[in-house]
Amino acid sequence: MPEPERILAVRDVTRHFPVRGERLFERRVVHALDGVSFDLGAGETLGIVGESGSGKSTLARLIVGLDHPTRGQILYQGRDVHAADRRQRRDLRRRIQIVLQDPYSSLNPRRTLRETLLQPFVVNPGVLPAEKRLARVKELTELVGLDPDHLDRLPAQFSGGQRQRISIARALTLRPEVIVCDEAVSALDVSIQAQIVNLFKRLQRELGLSYVFISHDLAVVQHISTRVAVMYLGKLMEIGPRGSTYAEPRHPYTGALLSAVPRLEGPGQRQLLRGDPPSPLDPPPGCRFHTRCPRAAERCATVEPSLDPVAEVPRHAVACHYPLP
Repeated sequence: MPEPERILAVRDVTRHFPVRGERLFERRVVHALDGVSFDLGAGETLGIVGESGSGKSTLARLIVGLDHPTRGQILYQGRDVHAADRRQRRDLRRRIQIVLQDPYSSLNPRRTLRETLLQPFVVNPGVLPAEKRLARVKELTELVGLDPDHLDRLPAQFSGGQRQRISIARALTLRPEVIVCDEAVSALDVSIQAQIVNLFKRLQRELGLSYVFISHDLAVVQHISTRVAVMYLGKLMEIGPRGSTYAEPRHPYTGALLSAVPRLEGPGQRQLLRGDPPSPLDPPPGCRFHTRCPRAAERCATVEPSLDPVAEVPRHAVACHYPLP
């Protein structure tokens, strides 16, 4: 299968947050992201998984321009999202939208569905003539499975799944090409999760969307993703096609995560990790996973592994000195 045309490139992206230390005038740094790089192809879904604190949501904010990297670049069709001037930034932000986790807090409770979907046109008045906006709003409500007769309802009059459909419709208003889904189904019931995931897949087929799909739920990521990236403590541990990553993980951390996923054919051999993740205030030297890794050796504690290609699997790479066979 040919590699899809690249639409988004993340290059050596680092984000550090300075914080006050315990002692007077002491300054410390939270290493939220350290040197993350990957590409997103047109029409592709890149699933990003990892424990809480791995940097997933920080990465989401950087991609959509809600925060700035300490170092590195995020390129949309070759244009740096954070180096553009004000006019270019506004255009780029139209092309990259986000759907957040909580449909209850991400919508203004005082705005009707009509007002919520018209608001992007108020902020971007040149996108669509005023006389065509209501027709576009009705088109979007039908596209995401809502009733256009409910345009004058407030968010409190919709269910959780319906509210997330409103959030998706709002993200689609300005015809983006990339949507970042930051835990977009984790706050929903399991049955509703399946409906929203299927909606994402249908919209991708119909509109040619590309997704960065961030989740802690590996089963959901397996269902929706084309490729999967695994993060740990601000670093990319492994990235590869969904099939090879789930069937033959190369990084011990990926293997441990997948061993915890329930299986229909019965319980597999669970790989328990020792200890807790280190603090991002004081990440360990070498491989960041070595303090919990069952395969760690002396080299892992001093030499940071690079993200190297897996020779026999195209577009699969792992950052490990002693990868799984």
